[in-house]
Amino acid sequence: MPDKFAVAQALREIGALLELEGENPFKIRAYDTGARALEGLSEDLARVIAEGRLTELPGIGEALAKKIADLHATGSTDLLARLRARHPPGVLELLRVPDLGPKKIAALHAALGVASVAELEAACREGRVRGVKGFGEKTEQRILEGIARLHAREADRRVLLAEALAAAGPLLAHLRAVPGAEAVELAGSARRGRETVGDVDLVAASRDPAALAAALTGHPSVAAVLGSGDTKTSVRLGSGLQVDLRVVPPEDFPTLLHHLTGSKAHHVRLRGIARDRGFTLSEWGLFRLPPRERGAAAPAPEAAPDPAAKVGIASEAALYAALGLAYVPPELREDQGEIEAALDGTLPADLVEERDVRGMVHCHTTWSDGRASVEEMARAAEALGMAYLTVTDHSGSAGYAGGLDRDRIRRQWDEIDRVQERVSIRLLKGTEADILEDGALDWPDDVLERLDVVVASVHSRMRMDEDQMTRRLARAMALPVFKIWGHGLGRLLGEREPYACRVEEVLDALAGAPGAVEVNGDPRRLDLEPRWIRAARARGIPLVLSVDAHSVAALGYLRFAVTTARRGWARRGEVLNALPPDAFARAVRPVR
Repeated sequence: MPDKFAVAQALREIGALLELEGENPFKIRAYDTGARALEGLSEDLARVIAEGRLTELPGIGEALAKKIADLHATGSTDLLARLRARHPPGVLELLRVPDLGPKKIAALHAALGVASVAELEAACREGRVRGVKGFGEKTEQRILEGIARLHAREADRRVLLAEALAAAGPLLAHLRAVPGAEAVELAGSARRGRETVGDVDLVAASRDPAALAAALTGHPSVAAVLGSGDTKTSVRLGSGLQVDLRVVPPEDFPTLLHHLTGSKAHHVRLRGIARDRGFTLSEWGLFRLPPRERGAAAPAPEAAPDPAAKVGIASEAALYAALGLAYVPPELREDQGEIEAALDGTLPADLVEERDVRGMVHCHTTWSDGRASVEEMARAAEALGMAYLTVTDHSGSAGYAGGLDRDRIRRQWDEIDRVQERVSIRLLKGTEADILEDGALDWPDDVLERLDVVVASVHSRMRMDEDQMTRRLARAMALPVFKIWGHGLGRLLGEREPYACRVEEVLDALAGAPGAVEVNGDPRRLDLEPRWIRAARARGIPLVLSVDAHSVAALGYLRFAVTTARRGWARRGEVLNALPPDAFARAVRPVR
């Protein structure tokens, strides 16, 4: 049975095929709205359908709810079947090429008869695409680059962190309910919070591994059993994601969890430290080396560890302590300085946590391209325990997203004032302003002076060369207004590469002016990435953990912003929206 991400993908396919046929843009957008609502759903989709609550999700009406139920039950709908019948299968493949939208596909199909990725690649290499009206040599080259990224992505077979966690959640709950299961935890790159995940690793502590294996292979989300042995079971879900379960006795659980969490580079360093201290470390545990092997320059030949030499390890923290290190949180285990910090006592003990965040920042409403009203967003954030919410709809340059002009933003301010009288959460009036080609923001000073918060982002001319984009962003960051640099490098994981720019120069400009960097929690963005978060922190630039929410459900993206910030070693005191409302408002006020 397809999970919520597979259903969302099918909705987007319907929308894309309708766009190929020139269907009404509002109808097309409804399918994307439905897809986003499903991706942000925190509950089990089957339960929501069974209880008839699909229409409670933002943007989902009766007709769309029926299609979602059909897709969940059968993997298709009458409409999708008809659309697929009218278009060659290769056209669907073309929709997966990054930066190649339905309009371009339709134009290429009409002009060149292109109906597959292979045919498109051949047309580009033969120079035929540049001759189509609206295309050129640069576009032709970008299409080839997009095809190369598609091939690389398909070879890698990775999924977004959010998809992996959504798939793992029900499995973890199911396995933890099995009698005799003392612990079941997520491991692998998903536990470390990597942006994309190749497969899902689960580790369980139990003396009855057969019961856990049976529970996993019998779960309704499993499409195929790839293998099942005494301690390891591998399955493939309906979405295509592989899940591996390892089951060991409780006394071996901490070291196996640590081993399977990774990263490999982190483990290599730990094994070296263990040997220096007279131990050998593996997935099976920590063992004292025989005296003759201690201090050896190279590992001894592999042999079965002596059970009598095993060191009892009750937790991951105990494992690090046995090696003379402070505990290293999973998000930091990448051999990026965490070993040295754990040895010398400089590892941050106050990494930001989700409970530290007091306000939802970077939220869109129906005033631009959001799918919930100001009041709906406010009440949802309030229900999550937030103290404030920033309303940051698009500015006028983002016409494609219903951006606000001067008249509409003033009318929005009036609505925010009315809603503020009905809710206890603090509402801040903001904007997501466009960074124009020359580095200016697209609001005049008299509007900026009345705003509480400004998120400044690039939404156009994303393919400027490195010098041009660096100048553009540096000029914007050097502006004397306080701005939050929104989704800094504009990447869409698996779809769009980051902007070409010299990030350190942009951060240098921001460090000398009022501003902060956003850690964007949208699972497709997770931008800025950890290395640039660390670079910003090193310059004393504060952080804002944002949701970039276009729906109530997307407020749940906060967890991904927090995880990404932790991967960048972000501490609680460096995060502006960990401040209470008044302090946050003072800190981010654009004009002072």
